[in-house]
Amino acid sequence: MRSVIRKGVRLAAVGVAVATMSVTGATAAHAEAPTQGCPYPYVCFYVDNDALLAGRPMAKYQVVTSGFQSVTPRPHYGVLNTRNDDVVHLRLQSGGSVCLGPNSHTVFTDAYSVNGIRISDSSRC
Repeated sequence: MRSVIRKGVRLAAVGVAVATMSVTGATAAHAEAPTQGCPYPYVCFYVDNDALLAGRPMAKYQVVTSGFQSVTPRPHYGVLNTRNDDVVHLRLQSGGSVCLGPNSHTVFTDAYSVNGIRISDSSRC
């Protein structure tokens, strides 16, 4: 009788271990699909709207910072934020900044030139 109980306990332990590996393996293997060539959790810059639509980013940023990181100022930037819970502040060369919410994008016209980026862990602008 004891050997039957021991076998049952061993089988239960093996079953729990296999179930745990299956769940953790599935979680580790799961990854967000890239959006317009910009994988999660990045903020990507595109030279223009055509590059955005074609999925050809020219720069990617990922780190949450307390201040702005410099960006080479160029007109026509397209910016895509693939982060689920973080906003992005884009500093304009002419002064001021624009806030881009989670999972959103924008394209700037000739009148605006972005020269800095700050990723914030805030979920609201």
